[in-house]
Amino acid sequence: MNTDNESARRALVTGATGYIGGEVTAELLRRGWAVRTLSRDRGKAESMPWGDQIVPRGARADAGQVEVYEGDASAAEDLRAALSGVDVAWYLIHSMSETSDFRAEEVRMAKAFAHAAEEGDVGRIVYLGGLHPEGESLSEHLASRVEVGEVLMASRVPTAVLQAGVVIGEGSSSFEMLRHLSERLPGAIAPRWIRHRITPISVRDAVYFLASAADLPVGTNREFDAGSPDTMEYAEMMKAYARVAGLPPRWVATAPVTTPRLASYWVSLVTPVSRTLSQPLIGSLLHHTELKERDLEAAVGTPAGGLQSFDTALGEALRGIDPRRWRRTAAVVGGAVVTCGIVGSLLVQPDNPWYRRLDLPSWQPPAAVFPVVWSGLYADIAVVESLVMADQREQGSHRAVRSSALALGVNLALNAGWCGLFFRSKRPRLSTAWAALLAASSADLVRRAWKSSPERGVLLAPYAAWTSFATFLNGAVAARN
Repeated sequence: MNTDNESARRALVTGATGYIGGEVTAELLRRGWAVRTLSRDRGKAESMPWGDQIVPRGARADAGQVEVYEGDASAAEDLRAALSGVDVAWYLIHSMSETSDFRAEEVRMAKAFAHAAEEGDVGRIVYLGGLHPEGESLSEHLASRVEVGEVLMASRVPTAVLQAGVVIGEGSSSFEMLRHLSERLPGAIAPRWIRHRITPISVRDAVYFLASAADLPVGTNREFDAGSPDTMEYAEMMKAYARVAGLPPRWVATAPVTTPRLASYWVSLVTPVSRTLSQPLIGSLLHHTELKERDLEAAVGTPAGGLQSFDTALGEALRGIDPRRWRRTAAVVGGAVVTCGIVGSLLVQPDNPWYRRLDLPSWQPPAAVFPVVWSGLYADIAVVESLVMADQREQGSHRAVRSSALALGVNLALNAGWCGLFFRSKRPRLSTAWAALLAASSADLVRRAWKSSPERGVLLAPYAAWTSFATFLNGAVAARN
């Protein structure tokens, strides 16, 4: 343990540039700790809200300051150096990888960390795990978190494993998934696990408990549950979000079977949360994750004013959020697509004598098929482009929004313009060249959608395929005639 500077306890925070780690670092600084972070990228640490409290390279942090140790949490040498002279270490590393060996890798890293903490005579380890039921087969990611906690508690360093459920706060991945599902869907047909009971926790309370765990009695080595006063179904959480955010009521129904993997594709399509991240989050929802005891509250107390209710935590998280951004984006994009459809329909003249004289191939779809298919594809492009631009607006990337809007505008103009060109100009070669531009533009939209989310690219691909097929089909027929 540190004895060089009794006026300030010394902390090591791993995962300090992550959401929870960053908040814990800020809280420890407010409490007067001298904080060291273990990070591969000093620049990322300097970009954090507490970046101006980082001391120069090689300098030692005093109370209320941060020193950044650049290193790898999987390297024994870096761990020994980072843990040297530390009173309490916060192990806030958790992989969201889908690789087949991530579980073994996490256990290996936890063992290396525990061994280095033993060698460094660290006084305590604090780890954030997940609430879980006893006696059930857990999802891979939830089981991994349990194993990591067990590894740390098995070391000679007293360890406090805090087990929490869904963390409610802007920046929390689990909250972002809940938020965007609630905002972007009028309702949901979800698996039965949407009815599983969960004890969420506000980020304020989670950070308070994590920081306060340093003050547990010497030798305390155990798991603690941490949660809000409320326990509810995930479906109820979605409905509560809509209510607190001032959105219309949401309906939720259950489906007989939906696997976490399949559900993760849907989440990646509808929300900014990637499939790599959403699959482990969904995996934790496969179980009832209810708080079973409140021993931690008895040991370290609660924040001023007591624990936050779920509604209060939502209100806090919504302070910097515009929950109606999605609806406005969808309205604008949808209006543009509908306008394109109307203009294109007005320009089409299938009864034009020139068009009727064309020798259409027998395999061309009946005329009645085209308006039905186009209507579905217009809905497709409206939904996908709304999702893409809504995510870009969430990220504050105005340049990306303008670029996407321009690409969509060009595509819709080419789409509507081709109708007038082909049916009115009687210039098949020109209309074919125009069709080539439309096909290229549609392919570019698919590329952009794929970059936003592969699932969106796949969903938009039929639009690009049909625009190419329909326009080139008519152009080729006209050219032959």
